[in-house]
Amino acid sequence: MVDWQRQHGRQSLPWQNTQDPYRVWLSEIMLQQTQVSTVLDYFPRFLARFPAVDALAAAPQDDVLALWSGLGYYSRARNLHKCAQEVMGRFGGAFPRRAEDLQTLPGIGRSTAAAIAAFCFQERAAILDGNVKRVLTRVLGYGEDLAVAKNEKALWALAQALLPASAADMPRYTQALMDLGATVCLPRKAQCEACPVRAVCQAQTQGEPLAYPVKTRKLKRSSATLWLLWAVNAQGQVWLQKRPNTGIWAGLYSLPVFESEADLLAAWTQGGQPQYIEPWKHVLTHRDLHLHPVRMVGKAARGPACEGQWVQASAWPAMGLPAPIRMLLATA
Repeated sequence: MVDWQRQHGRQSLPWQNTQDPYRVWLSEIMLQQTQVSTVLDYFPRFLARFPAVDALAAAPQDDVLALWSGLGYYSRARNLHKCAQEVMGRFGGAFPRRAEDLQTLPGIGRSTAAAIAAFCFQERAAILDGNVKRVLTRVLGYGEDLAVAKNEKALWALAQALLPASAADMPRYTQALMDLGATVCLPRKAQCEACPVRAVCQAQTQGEPLAYPVKTRKLKRSSATLWLLWAVNAQGQVWLQKRPNTGIWAGLYSLPVFESEADLLAAWTQGGQPQYIEPWKHVLTHRDLHLHPVRMVGKAARGPACEGQWVQASAWPAMGLPAPIRMLLATA
């Protein structure tokens, strides 16, 4: 695996070839549930604004959310900010070197902690993200249901047992697992001919690589209908409110959200003729949001009867907005 990564693995990603735990941590958090191609755009912008953990810790949360806007899963950004503050407060601005200690920080789970410790401090700690679970279950022929906690715990133990004896190999071995899962051992297509461990892969021997991993529990999806009040005054300002710290779009700025059309219209009786925007479905991991925007342009200075403030058209692009709200406002 180490030799394969040196010759065939990914070498030029901006968060590679560094032992800076801040950069490794930032990339690991961004890459959760997000494609590499997307993170490649955000990573350098984030570093330009927050080049080190002290700059991130000192920033207002609104600035962090604004820069994160469009990446989704905004709890990652909130935890990122809290984590930076705890690194400063609890560890004097230096990330702890052990995975066990890294796990005590907000937003850092077992696999992320192991990645930071392995890449930066050569700790023999196993990672087990989605890509790695797929690689290991196929190589080992591990067919136990990973929806069962004890089975995933057993896979963790196997992953730990497979680590190279030399701590010096840990960074490249860890990267090899990631690269193999991301480029060769794919969910719907196993490119076994290019795999460095195909000779010992049980799934390859069985001729059924796509049968692994096994996970029976399905995500339960829900849906919600949101009515969005797009209120604009005579000066072209838009009324935005800051969302609560929990729930959908927590901590972000948004158009006011209502449960019904009647509630929306009653919130701004001084608004102009309602313009009904074509509704659409916005898909989240666990929920479908059916969005119904209504645009109203009013001449009165008084805003809608809900929390919020008038925001200049030149100011909202720099604010932390959910992706569908940003897209909607950009159509004006």
